Order: sequence, then C-alpha cells, then structure tokens
Amino acid sequence: MSSLFIEYPKCTTCQKAKKWLDEQGVSYEDRHIVEQNPTAEELRTWIEESGLPSKRFFNTSGLLYKSMNLKDRLPGMSLDDQVALLATNGMLVKRPILITNGRICVGFKADEWKAALHS
Repeated sequence: MSSLFIEYPKCTTCQKAKKWLDEQGVSYEDRHIVEQNPTAEELRTWIEESGLPSKRFFNTSGLLYKSMNLKDRLPGMSLDDQVALLATNGMLVKRPILITNGRICVGFKADEWKAALHS
C-alpha cells in the first residue's frame, strides 16, 4: 500500500523526512502542500482520525501563522472555522504529513513514522 507524503519541498524538515522515507524503501505519493493544499474535508477527516487536537495541524512556527496573530485567535475559533482557515493556504498547515495504514502523522518524528508504517 502506498503512503501519502505531504510536504513543502523547501522545508528542511520535509527534506529530512523524505530522505528518511527513501532510506526505508517506503513507496509513497508525494504532494506539494501549497500547490495542492489540503481541502477542508481532508483536514477534518485527518484531525478526527488522528485523535490530535486541531492546533497540531497549524504551522505555529510559520510566518503566516504569526502575521495573522493566530496564537491569540485560535482558542476562540470553532473547529469548522479552524478547518476552513487551514484549507485557505498550505503554508498554515504543519508539515510534513504522512498518511499510511490508516494513521496520520503530523510533523516528522522517525519513531512515530516507523510505528505507523509497520502497523
């Protein structure tokens, strides 16, 4: 089964994750997070299936997140509003994302990715 790897190619963490996947011999579909921004439907599904809080899907270290003052705005936003906002711009979304074997991994942690790939 092929995995879905969602990345921003200029991101060094994404580059590291991609190299790791290649070294592990993992077959994956590569998706550019800005050119093919996740849809609101995809994001809602991933948030629900991952069991992670919606805030984990935001790129909190990104310039766009900071310029929009989302640190202060997010707590007062509904899940629908957060998902709609994430769907407007791939640069708001935490990356990389690996979707494999029914698991959603947000951000690159080799141990988590290895567990997801072998589940």
